[in-house]
Amino acid sequence: MSSAAKVWVLLGLGLAGLLILTRRRKRKEISKVDFGAFIERFQLLPPPQPVPPIARHVLTDLTFAVGDMFDVEGHVTGLGNPDWLSTHEPASRTAAAVSLVVSQGATCVGKTVVDELSYSITGENKHYGTPTNPSIATRIPGGSSSGAAVAVAAELVNFSLGIDTDGGVRIPAAFCGILGFRPSHGGVSTVGVVPMAQSFDTVGWFARDPNVLRRVGHVLLQLPLSDFRRSRRVIVADDCFQLSTMPEENTLGVITRSVENLPGCQVLNHINLGQYIASKVPSLKVFKTEESRNGEGNSTLKNLCNAFLLLQRYEFKMNHEEWVKTVKPALGPGISGRVDAALETPDEKVEYCLKARNEMRAALSNLLKDDGILVIPTASAPPKLRSKGRQLEDFLSCAVSLSSISGMSGCCEVTVPLGKYDGCPVSVSLVARYGADRFLLDTLLDLYPSFQKQAEIASSSQSFPMVGNQIKAAEISKEKVSQLPFFRRE
Repeated sequence: MSSAAKVWVLLGLGLAGLLILTRRRKRKEISKVDFGAFIERFQLLPPPQPVPPIARHVLTDLTFAVGDMFDVEGHVTGLGNPDWLSTHEPASRTAAAVSLVVSQGATCVGKTVVDELSYSITGENKHYGTPTNPSIATRIPGGSSSGAAVAVAAELVNFSLGIDTDGGVRIPAAFCGILGFRPSHGGVSTVGVVPMAQSFDTVGWFARDPNVLRRVGHVLLQLPLSDFRRSRRVIVADDCFQLSTMPEENTLGVITRSVENLPGCQVLNHINLGQYIASKVPSLKVFKTEESRNGEGNSTLKNLCNAFLLLQRYEFKMNHEEWVKTVKPALGPGISGRVDAALETPDEKVEYCLKARNEMRAALSNLLKDDGILVIPTASAPPKLRSKGRQLEDFLSCAVSLSSISGMSGCCEVTVPLGKYDGCPVSVSLVARYGADRFLLDTLLDLYPSFQKQAEIASSSQSFPMVGNQIKAAEISKEKVSQLPFFRRE
């Protein structure tokens, strides 16, 4: 290499380093006042309002932020990693979803922190720090869209956009005590978003107000405004709630009382979802492990999780193997292991993953039809910051098992906050069939006031964590649920 060429290489590396250093300095300056949510501040202003009598833009006067996996013209998409930032050029176009909400009156005020390479659900980031959970500062905020959730929970913006692959919107919404919506897979354009695993990547959004959540949904999904359909069936997945550490009084109790107190046709059913899936998704037998063969825990959900993780790893490998091997990025310990596992993933079972995904979509569509809402826990209580070992492994296993239900079926799902228990946010998820996004948004708007009322009652009557006989009773309940036929009506 000539001397002149070496000078240009060094100059390029120097500029990249300066960009990273500048971004880190700016982040330190603003992190104290924004809970560490933002990685970069800027403004994307909406167009002028249309001339009357044309209606005003739907999202007028609302502010929002986007996770650092969305392209914004003139800005480098960092994906939570300095090496990614330094090896990519500024975006030439803004992501389609971002442009759409700006065109309808919302103002984008910046980019937020994401998990490294968007490949985690804890919300912790070695390089840029972990955004502080406004709901409980000693616990993780959840990820991958950690900063986007924190920005909404801290009332810094009205709503925010994130990416949900394996719970990246649903889990931080649950841990930060806000609403989080994962639409049907493919329902919102992912053009201009760094891909992680295309079979699961979805543009999701956070809000504190169900009206705002619905308005944003109608814009992103380009849905017509129409009357509510109030007739619905509510189906509780009893076996899934045995994966949660939250007391049933604060979850199932709230749901049951809320449904019973609403006018109109609200049929409440119960199901053993694992048994139902086992009977409808035969391809999952390929993904049995030694643990599931021994009947430990909910074996079908573990098989579903195994299929999900294999396809996620394989698609991550297809998207990013060349960059990882060329750049050799500095990765945090947790992320490093996941990336290594992804790069070693064979393709021999991929076709079975895709087959299981199609069977799951058909199974849940048959179960839910046009009027069904499935109720499951979003996740267990958020782990403490910097958790390691078995505690973290148990959380990840439970969370991905639950998130893979919508992930593998492509169904739409909304995380609903239900107050707190022992200082931690409580939540459940409502799931509707693939393509029933408007029905789910309308259902949430209809049920939300009753949910909040019953959650307040439950929170005020449950002031202490489970101890002694309550833990024993919970274990007995788990044994009873394992014996349930897969469907029954209350």
